[in-house]
Amino acid sequence: MPVENQPTRWTRESGARPERNLWLAMKRGMKCRCPACGEGKIFSSFLRIAKTCPSCHEELYHHRADDLPAYLVIVIVGHIIVPVALAIEKAWAPDMLLQMAFYVPLSLLMSLLLLPPTKGAVVGLQWALRMHGFDENDPERTKEPSLASS
Repeated sequence: MPVENQPTRWTRESGARPERNLWLAMKRGMKCRCPACGEGKIFSSFLRIAKTCPSCHEELYHHRADDLPAYLVIVIVGHIIVPVALAIEKAWAPDMLLQMAFYVPLSLLMSLLLLPPTKGAVVGLQWALRMHGFDENDPERTKEPSLASS
């Protein structure tokens, strides 16, 4: 008797593997939404990824964004702040204390605003490319980590 409700696993014999649109998944991640459905929120708090999507129940705990979002944010903010600082220094040469009072809060604010969308895009990238446990057919796919092992 065949079981009707079991998920279909992809095999080479079963045909083409379902495609996952990379750019759509990253765009959904940048909007802090689930890369699979685009509806559910990807974050359970400021930078903590939810274990599953509240809408489609896609498992998201597999992600391994690690430090990539922070590195990307540093590059982006640095490429904005440094040219502005150099241009202002060359044009007006304001006091260093005044510059620090402006650039430090601006850098901090920009970094905090860019971190969640950047991390969401990285998780969307991993989901679309079936990296780090997002492949349902990966034999090494890990089960949800328990709180004791954290």
